[in-house]
Amino acid sequence: MNTFITKKRLLWAGLVLVLALVLWIGYYVYSILAFGNNIQSGNDDSPFKQFEEEQTDADKNEPPEWDGTERVNVLLLGGDSRGLAEGEAPRSDTMMIASLDPVTKQAHLLSILRDSYVSIPEHGMERINAALAYGGPDLAMRTVSEWLDIPVQYYIYVDFQGFVELIDAIDGINYYVEKDMYYTSRADGPEYDINLKQGQQHMDGHTALQYVRFRHDALSDYARTERQRKFLTAVAKKMQSFSSILKLPNTLKEIEPFIETNLSLQDMWSLGNVGKSTNMSAIVTAQLPPLDLLREEVIGGSSVITSNPPAVQQYVEEKFAEAQKLHEPATADRSESGQSVESDTNQATEN
Repeated sequence: MNTFITKKRLLWAGLVLVLALVLWIGYYVYSILAFGNNIQSGNDDSPFKQFEEEQTDADKNEPPEWDGTERVNVLLLGGDSRGLAEGEAPRSDTMMIASLDPVTKQAHLLSILRDSYVSIPEHGMERINAALAYGGPDLAMRTVSEWLDIPVQYYIYVDFQGFVELIDAIDGINYYVEKDMYYTSRADGPEYDINLKQGQQHMDGHTALQYVRFRHDALSDYARTERQRKFLTAVAKKMQSFSSILKLPNTLKEIEPFIETNLSLQDMWSLGNVGKSTNMSAIVTAQLPPLDLLREEVIGGSSVITSNPPAVQQYVEEKFAEAQKLHEPATADRSESGQSVESDTNQATEN
């Protein structure tokens, strides 16, 4: 009798656990689907809605399609919407290309200096960060694509506050600050003051924003873009952790109001499959244009960074080719011995 009662209790306990698991999985999937739908470009609260309404089917800057097997390039846009008038689009404070190769499982993170002087379609020569304000993400994608001669299939736009919410949602980042950083401005307001001390820290969203925004030193935006690449590499690595995956529904809920993308749900799924098999500790990072290919000039009274587009394009091509060469020996070794050989890529990781 006691054995029967014990088995019955175990059965009910098992059923309750299964039910809880099914409900959790359902909530998890629902959160992802809702998030994917709510951040689609073209929503009524999009900061770039004006450009979509003005464009006709004939003049839209349609991005190239990704078939899931070739390299995919995603333009990451960090914007600052503070102080904008109604209907005014933000300029991009940060521009990066996240490039993933499904074959080599190699990721590249390429920072674009925001003062780069390039040709913006239908607008002439201008700083590259103006493309977002002139024509929204589609024009920004087209501008970067033509400048670098690579297909840019997708974009992800995140406002400052979205970055803060993301870092807080994953419980912050343990990170080493390489030097004291201090900056204050009446125009920005005290909530955007920067005051960081050198050393190992646990950064929440606000301190992380201070770190990636700081550029008030001798190397200015050059050093800032390097810090951004290293910090985002640490974020990407933590996002792959089991604890972050468990918290994904809450993370998506927190950042949803501050993010926009042209990735469909199917695209997100395909890109996620590539991302989960990519070694985030071995991301290849670079600055565009690189120091040896740029010139600082004053044009029309403004300080800009000029470069020779074909030379920059060749530089990007060589960066991608390096990853392919690292992959080829590993493939050969697997065919001969059945073992894989990992590439030794130098990259700062989360401390």
